[in-house]
Amino acid sequence: MALQKDSKFSKAYSDGVNKKDYWKFALEDSMDCIAKLPRVASLIYRNTYHNGKIIAPKKELDWSANFAHMLGFQDPAFDEVMRMYLTIHTDHEGGNVSAHTTHLVGSALSDPYLSLAAGMNGLAGPLHGLANQEVLIWVKEFRDKYKSAGGFTKESVEKALWDTLNSGQVVPGYGHAVLRKTDPRFACQREYCQKHIKNDELVDLVGLIYEVAPGVLTKHGKTKNPWPNVDAHSGVLLQHYKLTQEDFYTVMFGVSRALGVLASLTIDRALGLPIERPKSETTQSIAAIAQKIMDGQKK
Repeated sequence: MALQKDSKFSKAYSDGVNKKDYWKFALEDSMDCIAKLPRVASLIYRNTYHNGKIIAPKKELDWSANFAHMLGFQDPAFDEVMRMYLTIHTDHEGGNVSAHTTHLVGSALSDPYLSLAAGMNGLAGPLHGLANQEVLIWVKEFRDKYKSAGGFTKESVEKALWDTLNSGQVVPGYGHAVLRKTDPRFACQREYCQKHIKNDELVDLVGLIYEVAPGVLTKHGKTKNPWPNVDAHSGVLLQHYKLTQEDFYTVMFGVSRALGVLASLTIDRALGLPIERPKSETTQSIAAIAQKIMDGQKK
């Protein structure tokens, strides 16, 4: 929002640009946002967790490696993790909250800065972008509660998962409103860990849960999709590389998500899509729906 004063789309619209050219200025704003976001996010990180000790960018580095550098990480392996992380969190379908919100606000011809800011507020919810942080907290608590002297086995993880479900809790990171198989973004991270990370307690535990949880959830019968989503893995991967400030994870998610939603927003303007108007319901129709539900419960 602070950067919105630089919007080229907003200025062009005020100057009366032809609507056929909206996309050009949406593209300019989008490219500017994408260029600035790693710097903005790294400033937030350094100010919040490292006493304001700012690290200057290195223009010779690629987008992801420069972000890792400005955060304060010098490990080439972490650069590669950032390339993967920022790629797989870009977007996966336009119906998720952050993508849809960016599209919705943009449909009113709000400029890309305003539209992206709205999308990021949606991303911050615990059922969306904040979920990877929620999963990490759960995995740590799961480890502390159920770990035995001999470590975890498939049998002990299965018992612990049943204890979790029978106590009325859920298994965070499993289930998705759209996907009906293992999230390919989860698979991407798991493949990376199997190749590059050995003997990491949390990474190994996530792997064991993945081997056991789908079967348990299927038997439990209350989960439509027993497979993991991207959030089931990303937190422990970042922890392994010492990015331990989990409150920052959604900010990183937002840097990545901008690539997808701003590209879509530019296409929206190129196609001349109209303002989005969700369907409205009258009070009477809502009452009728409620009555139908109540009648069904009585039966």
